[in-house]
Amino acid sequence: MQTTVTEAYASAACARTSRASNDRKRTAMPGPTMYPTAPIRNLLIMGSLLVLLNGCQHFVSEPPVKVDQTVTEHRPQGCEGDSCPLVNVDTLTFADEPELNRLIDARLRRMTINGPDDRLPASLQDYQQRFLSTAEPGWSSYLQAKLREQHGDILVVEFSSYLYVGGAHGMPGRGFINYDRELNRELRLEDLLIPGQEGNFWRVARQAHQRWLVENEHDQDAEFVDFWPFQQTPNIALLKDSVLLKYDVYSIAPYSSGHPELFIPHEQLKGILKAEYL
Repeated sequence: MQTTVTEAYASAACARTSRASNDRKRTAMPGPTMYPTAPIRNLLIMGSLLVLLNGCQHFVSEPPVKVDQTVTEHRPQGCEGDSCPLVNVDTLTFADEPELNRLIDARLRRMTINGPDDRLPASLQDYQQRFLSTAEPGWSSYLQAKLREQHGDILVVEFSSYLYVGGAHGMPGRGFINYDRELNRELRLEDLLIPGQEGNFWRVARQAHQRWLVENEHDQDAEFVDFWPFQQTPNIALLKDSVLLKYDVYSIAPYSSGHPELFIPHEQLKGILKAEYL
């Protein structure tokens, strides 16, 4: 089974908003001789218009991105019923972004490695065939890439995987690619930070972890805090207003907690994150 969905992300024009604002100024703003407070009101209106226009400029500056989503699901030929093994791959292809497409394919293939004896498949099709050739009833494998966020030239692609080969539950995985369309490459943590600020970055990340403990009512549980201490994660997403740290299961919390997410607002990263990424 295969379906293809095309999603187009485009910026909106702000010209009508600007013209409407100018019309309102001409018809609804009396002169200072009529009302003593008019200069103050005029300043407030102009300030509001500047905020609006700044927002329009930011929105228009985001170039549109077109992406195709392709979902494939395979089972052994002739197998019917709920116990049939399956492989489900949900991936993306970006128009005019061949390097990003290559990175997505490579990351999904790398997420199929779950043991020391596993080898990197030559392609996702190769992985599907190999998995089904040895799979037992009930086994399943899911791989997904989705566009988490777009802001400016930055595309944040989030990856998910889930492998079940028997037992109480399967093993999920997560990851991100922060892709700069202008530089035509993936951004890593060292690309985002001001030189020499990595220690301070993890310091504010530890503070975000403390907030997470409080929000989830774990901060007063000494046993939990001792058994699940803070640690660093490679899963980092550069969002529009914050930096997201996402953790694998069994990292800073038990399996039942899923994938904990720690958010660091940009205000806390001034002097740590490079200005162009704030």
